[in-house]
Amino acid sequence: MRTDIRVLEVQPYYSHEKAREPLKFGNVVVEESLYCHVRARVENRKGNVADGWGAIFLMDMWGWPTPKVAHSDREEAMRRVNERFCHLVASYKGYAHPVDIFLETEKDLKRVSHQVCEEMDLPEKMPFLAALISASPVDAALHDAFGKVNSISTYDGYGPDVIAHDLGYYLGQEFRGRTIGDYIRKAYLPRIPIFHLVGGLDTLWKAEVAESAPQDGLPNSLEEWIERDGLICLKVKLRGNDLEWDLNRFLEVVWVAREVQGRQGRSELYLSADTNEQCESPDYVVELLARLKEKDPQAFDSLLYIEQPTERELSAHRFDMHGLSEIKLVILDESLTSLEDFDLALELGWSGIALKTCKCQSNDLLLLAKAEEKGIPYTIQDLTNPGLALLQSVGLAARTHTVKGVEGNSRQYFPHISRPEAEVHPGIFRVKDGQVTTASLRGAGLGFRVEGIKRDIFHAAGARESEPLRDNLKGDTNEKVHVL
Repeated sequence: MRTDIRVLEVQPYYSHEKAREPLKFGNVVVEESLYCHVRARVENRKGNVADGWGAIFLMDMWGWPTPKVAHSDREEAMRRVNERFCHLVASYKGYAHPVDIFLETEKDLKRVSHQVCEEMDLPEKMPFLAALISASPVDAALHDAFGKVNSISTYDGYGPDVIAHDLGYYLGQEFRGRTIGDYIRKAYLPRIPIFHLVGGLDTLWKAEVAESAPQDGLPNSLEEWIERDGLICLKVKLRGNDLEWDLNRFLEVVWVAREVQGRQGRSELYLSADTNEQCESPDYVVELLARLKEKDPQAFDSLLYIEQPTERELSAHRFDMHGLSEIKLVILDESLTSLEDFDLALELGWSGIALKTCKCQSNDLLLLAKAEEKGIPYTIQDLTNPGLALLQSVGLAARTHTVKGVEGNSRQYFPHISRPEAEVHPGIFRVKDGQVTTASLRGAGLGFRVEGIKRDIFHAAGARESEPLRDNLKGDTNEKVHVL
């Protein structure tokens, strides 16, 4: 099949979005964030032309949480990197698969991020994780456009009859003869469990809901969320530096779940815990797990994995995770930005990896292929993904073999953004019995079906501007249009 694509245009759209309620993870509280849509117009070798879309939060608070650079400067730097990466990809010469386009522009992404920081005279360079976040909606748009221009599901475009290179080209000789498609499900799982996030500031019991809580018809406590959505998977944010608080918080979350499920005649519960790098060493988690097992063996058994307990710089202390991994799976998240990080993590004893579409779909595909081949467990987490970002993340999880389901917490903290997409994909934005349904993910590309989504930018995307860069507010949205 002649399926390679040539990039014709890349166009970003930006909007500032406020959270319904503050989201606390680690020592960070998120109350607003910059959301970015990207449209990529491509052509295949047959001369067919199509647009693809991607979206993600440019969330510096997660990708670049430093006190040395102001939040506003970090956010602006990520926006500039996104904009320049759009220019970079738009100027890519020749026909190629989206994975190859990503790999060939990855080194330029690092250069661009350093240039932006120098031009802004920032006291610290942007970490590559933040640069990947900035590039991820562009990469997603290319994958979506690739499928659409060739009238296939994007996931059918990773096999030997479509992609030019086998995995030996990307991952080494041991992968010769294998392709990404070998590790992808042939169809979306029809249903997939959703991990509900219990943030550090979240109210647990309905009796404790403050009068100031939002009155918008959505739950304001964990108890109410479990009642409404039949939740079975909970991800608990812990402090990582206060053992008593972490133990009591985790146990109380379990008690809330048991109370509600008992009233509903259910008992299925799966848990994960995330300290977002706040533990000084893995010994903290070893002690926490020992005390949890002593206090509540059933809760201990329900805990599937611990996520990123220690700092993201793996080589800083080279913590030995083998002991912790013998107790529970310990999953690499913030530290994972490359294949080299993956190899070092395995050497240090980490159990598995967390994939996020905000680190680029192309990157995720290579990492999951390597994980699958080596028998390494992986999860798919999100970046409070709303709208298209959640559709992409759920789609990736439903096409792969995750430890358990997929995280999806935008419905808690940024639900308003997803209203247009929810009309077309109600089964993904409304959790029932702890799961979402994927039947609406269909058609060419990543299954977004933007032609039916009532979002102004999707229907005005073909308009061209005479100036190379201008702001354009459309209707009652706050989406800022940049035309490249």
